[in-house]
Amino acid sequence: MKTRIAGGNATPLKTGDLAIIGMLFGLFTILYLGLHPLPAIAEAFPPASPYLGEIRRDASGKLVVQPAKAAADDPAGLPPSGAARILRVGPQLAVRTIAAAAALARDGDIIEIEAGDYMGAAAVWTQSKLTLRGVGGRPRLIANGASAENKAIWVIRGGDITVENIEFTGARVPDKNGAGIRFERGRLIVRNCHFHDNENGILTGGNADALDIENSEFGHNGAGDGYSHNLYVGAIKKLRVTGSYFHHARVGHLIKSRAAENHILYNRLTDESGGRASYELEFPNGGIAYVIGNIIEQGKATENQNIVSFGAEGYKHPANELYLINNTLIDRRLESGYFLAVKPGFHIVKAYNNLLLGRRPLNTGIDGEFINNPNVDAASFVLADRQDYRIKRESPLHRSYRSPGVAVSGIDLAPTREYVHPATTRPLTTAPTLPGARQTLQPDKTSGG
Repeated sequence: MKTRIAGGNATPLKTGDLAIIGMLFGLFTILYLGLHPLPAIAEAFPPASPYLGEIRRDASGKLVVQPAKAAADDPAGLPPSGAARILRVGPQLAVRTIAAAAALARDGDIIEIEAGDYMGAAAVWTQSKLTLRGVGGRPRLIANGASAENKAIWVIRGGDITVENIEFTGARVPDKNGAGIRFERGRLIVRNCHFHDNENGILTGGNADALDIENSEFGHNGAGDGYSHNLYVGAIKKLRVTGSYFHHARVGHLIKSRAAENHILYNRLTDESGGRASYELEFPNGGIAYVIGNIIEQGKATENQNIVSFGAEGYKHPANELYLINNTLIDRRLESGYFLAVKPGFHIVKAYNNLLLGRRPLNTGIDGEFINNPNVDAASFVLADRQDYRIKRESPLHRSYRSPGVAVSGIDLAPTREYVHPATTRPLTTAPTLPGARQTLQPDKTSGG
């Protein structure tokens, strides 16, 4: 039966007609979608965030984090592939605070902290094999009156822990020993970090094993009492500091270490204009100290006449050996200071190829092996007033280097790298030929370098 339309009035469709029209519409839709597929709806939504845990109040009313339980087939809390689990910290993320991340973290995790300012970011890290690093820039942890256990911004007493690309500032505690990091147990690597305006940059406890500092900066730390320092290392087994920049300690030392073994290699320890640091480098209880390729400068305003000190508080280690090799030592004290002070009772003092900008000789009253440690004037360097201690091309110091041989341990004492400002090193491309910390010459003007 046909549908007739007249005068704007339509004859109603029969049920059979509606079914036919529906079938035709469905067929058309299928054909259209085959030629023009719609985007998948799931692509319009971000992936779900992983569940990391819940914040609850304990019996005392304090906020604590209840970690998410690991899957039954994943007792270590690692992904099935065995790769480290990554926890991200940031103000817009599921984990917003560093304290929450410290509560959630498990052995082997990587904690990534987004760049930005974190006020009162105190935390205690007790896990092992952690990596704690800043991403997207260097996050700044500002104590702002807070501290972990009345000790530091961070207290670290886990196993192997690496801290990378983080700034620590403002640590203050009642006993004036507030630190950016209080390191109490295990092994700690600090890389590309900045510690400033704390009572101590890093302070270690005696139960720690080894501290390794690379390419980092320490400045303006100290409570002003002479008992707190840019870096204060207790009686640990081993300290290693490379490619780092220490300056402007507040009355205390740039570096003070009671470690049994010390490797101070290719750093810049310079108190500079306005600095009031005491010793630039002190080993109060001796030990074994390899001091190679450093620029070490005493400022004008220091109250202490010694630049490098060894054994001043008595020897407490079975071996007490100082190897002072290829350093550039600068005495800017208004009343002449001493480049080296060594208390009697040591086993070995061996000093080769150190350049001395100052009046006194290196071996004043010290019975050791002193070879090729000349006193020079500022004109020997490219720009000594701005800490550019490269030797000028026309200097007679060229090819005056003397091989220092090896230490009792068998370690080759010849420098293999040099410090490059700010806070890094580079390898030497040839065998050393010069005394002092810098082997790279002043650029040749004819080469355009």
